[in-house]
Amino acid sequence: MSIIGIIKIALKSLARNKTRTFLTMLGVIIGVAAVITMLAIGEGAKKIVEDQINSMGTNVIMVSSNFMSQQSNVRQAQGSGNLLEVEDVEAVKDDIDGVLYASPILNTWGRLKYENQNWRGGVMGVDVDYFNIRNMTAEQGELFYPSDVENSSKVCVIGKTIADNLFGDVDPVGKIMRIRNIPFIVKGVLKAKGENVMGMDQDDIVLVPHTTALTRLIGHRWRFMTIIVSAESKERIQMVQQDILELLQNRHRGTTSESFVVNTQTDIADTASSVSNTMTILLASIAGISLLVGGIGIMNIMLVSVTERIKEIGIRMAVGAHKRDVLLQFVIEAVTISILGGLVGIFLGWAATSVVGKTMHWNVAITPFSILISVTFSCVIGIFFGWYPAKKAANLNLIDALRYE
Repeated sequence: MSIIGIIKIALKSLARNKTRTFLTMLGVIIGVAAVITMLAIGEGAKKIVEDQINSMGTNVIMVSSNFMSQQSNVRQAQGSGNLLEVEDVEAVKDDIDGVLYASPILNTWGRLKYENQNWRGGVMGVDVDYFNIRNMTAEQGELFYPSDVENSSKVCVIGKTIADNLFGDVDPVGKIMRIRNIPFIVKGVLKAKGENVMGMDQDDIVLVPHTTALTRLIGHRWRFMTIIVSAESKERIQMVQQDILELLQNRHRGTTSESFVVNTQTDIADTASSVSNTMTILLASIAGISLLVGGIGIMNIMLVSVTERIKEIGIRMAVGAHKRDVLLQFVIEAVTISILGGLVGIFLGWAATSVVGKTMHWNVAITPFSILISVTFSCVIGIFFGWYPAKKAANLNLIDALRYE
């Protein structure tokens, strides 16, 4: 018998009991839909992480003291609080090839006030290079100038969150905002960046000249400073990273490579990507279990179908059908159920992904790979779980099959 003839017989057998066929397909439908949805959520999360890392800036290198090292603990116990100095930033810019920008970062918190409105937010003391490193632009007003840093001017640039909560509909530019009851003139409002990789609001921030932060807000004794650097190109990041580490060890006697932490944007991206990939695999594996359950359902129904059709199989074999024909018929039935279930599952997965994306406001992405792996897996399941019932049907004894009631 030809393959086309066998396929026609298999399809007619499935069409005779549509309800059973649909219920058999249901496990595959749910499994494929779940795999596509989970992979889409995983890919969306990965893209969000990548976008947030890119929002950190261009070819970024972060430098900080390692307070877990013995040398740093000694310095901290003595009250210096930090190995890094503002002079280190100038040395990095002047003495290391491949550095495009460099800025100190002095982090603190404080109560912010405008008229009768109060807000508690983060305050960062930075240099003007910080805006270039982080690709920050002013949505309203302007950024502060190098002269503001040199003169320790009491000026600031605020994020969108602070502008909305403190000023509301009032234009903040030129207004006086108090930071820890010290008046600062708002020079501009930054363009919104949203949340970072850690889920923190990047717009809930006030940027002031680092010289002003030292003299007015923090003080030299208890400050904690980090350095942010931008390399000229991605190719030079590792070289610049190593040169910075060697420079700092030379400038601070008694320190080792363990006294400083020098992380690159690539390191952060690799770590985040690894976590994201692990979560995607975990989600897909959990969803894949439903496909496995669907395959077991196919085997169960096919075994029942073989039992119900023993006499039919005997008649077909009596009129000339070979074992191969019977085997192919039941395998094709199982594969057809899997393929149809996979196609319906793709549509259901696309619909579920769209609903999740819109209701949860998540950035989800269906990839051709997720569709391919889902359909391929469903076909493999159809062949794998349909083979045993098909083999059982093909091996039936002709006489016993014809006598079966």
